[in-house]
Amino acid sequence: MNIFAISKHLRRRMRRWRRAIWTGLACFLVAIMAWKGLALSKQMEALMTSEPIVKETLGLLQDTKLQDEVTPDWLKDIQRSGQAKIVHLSKKYICGEETTVLGIMKPDEITSLLKEHPDWIGRIGNGGDVWLEEHVNALSTECERNGYFGIDRLGNLSLFDGSPKEEKVLKTFFQLDVETMESVLPQKEMEQIRKGIRVQDVEEFDSVLSTFSEFAVGATEGVITQTESK
Repeated sequence: MNIFAISKHLRRRMRRWRRAIWTGLACFLVAIMAWKGLALSKQMEALMTSEPIVKETLGLLQDTKLQDEVTPDWLKDIQRSGQAKIVHLSKKYICGEETTVLGIMKPDEITSLLKEHPDWIGRIGNGGDVWLEEHVNALSTECERNGYFGIDRLGNLSLFDGSPKEEKVLKTFFQLDVETMESVLPQKEMEQIRKGIRVQDVEEFDSVLSTFSEFAVGATEGVITQTESK
């Protein structure tokens, strides 16, 4: 047998030894998991026929530990109690908020719902109900229907439900330097912001907010300088 044949034969034997070691170690880890009462998942079963077994098996154990670490305490309490809860969903829009009742859900149903929506934030209310919160990059139906930007009594840029004269403030953003605005903006634009600027989508919302941010208190020095240099 020449040197190349011997080398090839030894490599085959080494591969068999490595497979035997990996398989034995994987079985040992599985036995420990079974002893602790942990269920053998389909992913673990697949690992029994894959290579390298040890690396992927340890990765699975780390994922399980990480999943347990990121489970919020309030959800762990519900899982331990085994009791069904009334679940509310509050949608927080750029402007406005809408709340609905999703129904009575069991702990495993609540857990599955949160896995489908990992960006939702949850808590248990004072009455024991579950409150979930979703942030939506859009305007609420209420804002789309009747939202107006305007100036409130204190000189803040605010979003109103209806005309600013009705004083139904939905959200306040920042203090405006009204004096600078009156000296820089045409009278027609000042009348418009005082009467209210209608917004119906996110683009209009961002545009108005960006335009008047130049007149926020503390940010008007540049506006004055530019005006004087013209």
